[in-house]
Amino acid sequence: MSPELIIMLTNNDITVKNAAEIFEGCKDLPAKKWGFKDVGLPKEEMIALAKKMKEAGKETFIEVVTYTEEGCLEGAKLAYECGFDHLTGTLPFDSVFRYAKEHGLQYSPFCGNVGGSPVELTGSLEEIVQSAKDCIGKGAAGIDLTSYRYRDGDPVELTKAVVDAVGADKVCIAGSIGNTQRMDAMKEAGVAEYTMGGALFNGNFVEGGTFRENLEYVLKYLNNQ
Repeated sequence: MSPELIIMLTNNDITVKNAAEIFEGCKDLPAKKWGFKDVGLPKEEMIALAKKMKEAGKETFIEVVTYTEEGCLEGAKLAYECGFDHLTGTLPFDSVFRYAKEHGLQYSPFCGNVGGSPVELTGSLEEIVQSAKDCIGKGAAGIDLTSYRYRDGDPVELTKAVVDAVGADKVCIAGSIGNTQRMDAMKEAGVAEYTMGGALFNGNFVEGGTFRENLEYVLKYLNNQ
């Protein structure tokens, strides 16, 4: 079974200004999971866009890329205020776990030593696997694994090790799935889902094509995998 796609209305790690317009032009496609990042739009627009997604019957995700406890907790509060189903990203601080549990958010934090902008993942494979297990042990719904931002080893080997450790249904690959080779690799690794945004905006699959045309290509490819 192919992984599920989480469509992120982000490019270069920022939510695009016309995210609502893009969503309206694609919401009829057979893609259930949609989201965006906590940067790029005013809060009022984020709330309105998340509402549009929910009204269209979508499962909603916000990814928060920040590394301080205060920033991570603010991201969790934003996720709740916007009405998101899932909070992804952040570092696994106990305060964020408590907030997510108290407010009914499905929480999937980054695992491993994550930092920088754009995000980088460092550390040994064993350390990252243990971090993923610790997150699940603390009550995370899943983990947000930045496999293709891994600087100290092979991303596919890492992904397979994490899947083996915590279960395929707990693993979401965040970012950099920008070609069919990586899509194939993630299916082989057994991940449940992965995010995709910039590759759709930048025409990685249909050169010169629109966001919708690239998304149609990816959905068809997933269906035929």
